Amino acid sequence: MTAEPIDYKNTLNLPKTDFPMRAGLPNREPGWLERWEKIGIYKKLRQKTSRKPFILHDGPPYANGNLHIGHALNKILKDMVVRSQQMMGSDARYIPGWDCHGLPIEWKIEEKYRKKGKNKDDVPVVDFRQECRKFADGWIDIQREEFKRLGITGNWENPYLTMDFKAERTIAQEFMKFLMNGTLYQGSKPVMWSPVEKTALAEAEVEYHDKESFTIWVKFEVIDNEDTELNGSQVVIWTTTPWTIPSNKAVVFGPDIKYGLYEVISRPDECWANIGDRYILADNLADGVMEKARLDDTMYRRISDITAEKLSTISLKHPLCSAEDANGEWDEIRDFRGADFVTDTEGTGFVHCAPSHGMEEYELYRELGMLPEVITYNVKDDGSFREDLPFFGGKYILSRKGGEGDANKAVIDKLIEVNGLLARGKIKHSYPHSWRSKAPVIYRNTPQWFASIDRDVGDSKDEFGTTIRERALNSIDKLVSWTPQTGRNRLYSMIETRPDWVLSRQRAWGVPLTCFVKKGALPTDSDFLLKNTAVNDRIAEAFENEGADAWYLEDSKERFLKGIVDPTEYEQVYDILDVWFDSGSTHAFVLKEREDGSDDGLADLYLEGTDQHRGWFHSSMLQSCGTNGRAPYRGVLTHGFTLDEKGMKMSKSLGNTIAPEQVVKQYGADILRLWVAQSDYTADLRIGPEILKGVSDSYRRLRNTMRFILGSLSELTESEKIEPKDMPELEQWVLHRLSELDERVRKGYSEYDFQGVFQSVFTFATVELSSFYFDIRKDVLYCDGDTLERRSARSVLDHIFVRLTAWLAPVLVFTMEEVWLERYPGDESSIHLTDMPSTPKTWLNEELAKKWTVIRQTRRAVTAALEVQRTDKVIGSSLEASPVVYLEEQETFDLLESIPFSDICITSSIKLSLDKAPEEAFSTEEVKGIKVDFQVASGEKCQRCWKILPEVTTSNPICGRCDEALKG
Repeated sequence: MTAEPIDYKNTLNLPKTDFPMRAGLPNREPGWLERWEKIGIYKKLRQKTSRKPFILHDGPPYANGNLHIGHALNKILKDMVVRSQQMMGSDARYIPGWDCHGLPIEWKIEEKYRKKGKNKDDVPVVDFRQECRKFADGWIDIQREEFKRLGITGNWENPYLTMDFKAERTIAQEFMKFLMNGTLYQGSKPVMWSPVEKTALAEAEVEYHDKESFTIWVKFEVIDNEDTELNGSQVVIWTTTPWTIPSNKAVVFGPDIKYGLYEVISRPDECWANIGDRYILADNLADGVMEKARLDDTMYRRISDITAEKLSTISLKHPLCSAEDANGEWDEIRDFRGADFVTDTEGTGFVHCAPSHGMEEYELYRELGMLPEVITYNVKDDGSFREDLPFFGGKYILSRKGGEGDANKAVIDKLIEVNGLLARGKIKHSYPHSWRSKAPVIYRNTPQWFASIDRDVGDSKDEFGTTIRERALNSIDKLVSWTPQTGRNRLYSMIETRPDWVLSRQRAWGVPLTCFVKKGALPTDSDFLLKNTAVNDRIAEAFENEGADAWYLEDSKERFLKGIVDPTEYEQVYDILDVWFDSGSTHAFVLKEREDGSDDGLADLYLEGTDQHRGWFHSSMLQSCGTNGRAPYRGVLTHGFTLDEKGMKMSKSLGNTIAPEQVVKQYGADILRLWVAQSDYTADLRIGPEILKGVSDSYRRLRNTMRFILGSLSELTESEKIEPKDMPELEQWVLHRLSELDERVRKGYSEYDFQGVFQSVFTFATVELSSFYFDIRKDVLYCDGDTLERRSARSVLDHIFVRLTAWLAPVLVFTMEEVWLERYPGDESSIHLTDMPSTPKTWLNEELAKKWTVIRQTRRAVTAALEVQRTDKVIGSSLEASPVVYLEEQETFDLLESIPFSDICITSSIKLSLDKAPEEAFSTEEVKGIKVDFQVASGEKCQRCWKILPEVTTSNPICGRCDEALKG
């Protein structure tokens, strides 16, 4: 009776783990979220004592609508910052917040009213505000769950909301600091105005899109000039806003531009120019203007130079001067003077000035002290002309939906009628639009409330300067670190040249400008604004208990003023604060006032998209410099925008949007997080199906690495572990790499270089471990008995495990939790409650690293030679080979002789030689001084480890090493 053949596979130490190859993230991630909530991870982390706080202050998203991919990018970056800082030993607190006030929510409520046939103005303002509050509340709950689904940690139970009563109190108090320190004033100047939304807009509320506009060339006649050549000639202006012509008060020229007088000597049939007409034009632009007027170069001639001195003698009349039924509206002589902002690169070399609708013209006439003479109030808040404006009363610049109104056409038609037009056309150009309504905006002169950024604040907080601008510019360079550094330049240049801050908005849902003005006083009078601390305290107390709605209740003026001043002497201001003042004040009620805020009122980091240089970074800087004397942050990190795979901006109309929910359902949140970590966030980031497939492949390779480690560590005990000094060189080299990588990871996380961290860890895991170390040590791990080599390998794998899971936990929050729990199960166990383990510097061994660099180079030459034989189907496995390696240097020979080089090359045996290599020996340009002569291994194949060795025979089917292992 013959013995049953032994199945040696069952005698191997094969990896054992329940860790699945397939992640199933979309289905499994919600379970981990529930688990973390049950454990109370965020609260438990706060119980760790003696840690330096690290505060990332959340830039509040708007409580309106589902999350888009940009939200996901932003919050995941923040989460990676918070988690990595926590695991490196800080007390990293994160208080999520929401921006709750403002026009987008008002707009939604108004839309609801319109559908029901209701008029907002018929609804009591407090009722309207309550509906806005309810709307914001609903979206906060939705967005909170969407953010949590992405694995974002934070104080979700107690976020900050700009509409909380205490927040509204603090926002009002911050505003009243501007009131009391004298930087608040009421002024009138052109601001970006949305006729559709009937409110002023901040620069950050505007986006630029292409728009087709009317363009016209208009004639202003020279009158009462002693020079008969000039008298009766026409100064021609060019504009893309015909609707501003009724508000024209002046024309300006460039003092250094060369001008000429041009006469029409011939004309085509269809042309508004007449023979004998004389036009003053910039010489560089004259031909182009004549072409627009349908005059070729044979139809006009240049008569003479027109010098700046001659121009200074000119008086002009408006093209509508003395028009029938104009009632003298435009009969005054127009101002005509030089201005530095005029160029001869486009147009005519002259600029028509309507200072109520243009900042440059406004600034010019403000410096001249002539504003009262040139400011008009022709355009109402809805973008229509005042009813009593001749010819154009009631005409709209824009339709009620934001399209082209009837004002431009009416102006053009009237100019044609009075022979005031030389040419017209259309132009497509970049034009400001409201980012909410998507409708074009206009510049409109309106009375607004401003914060002066160049007045001395006078609060003695002068370390960084005495004015808001000085403090901001000095903070940028002396207090704040920038990631990337280019962010510094953007914010600095914006603040360096910006005008005063427009604080007021003509809306209902927000924190009101809590101030009173004296009846009959002028804005320039010292007693125009009521500055009274007792009044301010009353307002603050009411807001804390009732919210900002208290401002709008009946008899609120008497409530706040009675017994302190005479209420009948003052008027209450009902404008609301710019929402950027709201969010710019969050440092005051989050960092300063909360127990989990900052000890010194400063955030360690503000992190938002590049658009926030003109948004939240900007408003927070101005607001804090006005109240605290310096920036509210020590660091600013900016990221790019999200684009589709082709680099196109995402748009619903293009059908190329990718919602976070869509990615999470298909791939899981960890894949979205890994996409962020793999990307260079300092530039715009692309995302799409093919990119996500690539990310998924990277994830799969990492997962397989972790699965191998888990399987190889099955049943590891403390007694089995080996001290590093007793380990083989290969293991000591891996520990050296771990120590190097630990430094790289910590430095990368400290500098928010997530891409660098991930690439370093990923390369280590998939190349140095999976393709090198694991490949070599599989033989020892599977086939050895209780040897030093096997114990050392498992000890090293243990060191690798605790570090890889910790290093990757801030990125792959779900997967690393799954990996951790495979080894350390328990109701209270979590990788996210641990810190990154310290890695001994004693593991560093530069001499060993140099040696193993040579070993790995030589190995590459051997594996390349074997690959040729494998491709030619001479061998199927490297264990079938027994190559001879020819070396040119004794040093390399001695180095390779000192290690089991055949194990490193995964061959059954290997021979080293300093002899001359045969002609047919393999060599590669990549590795100099090494040649490999392929030889087939001699002997039989060990039935257990598959090495081909002379000691193995038919009667002795396993090698000595395997025999020892089986004897155990």
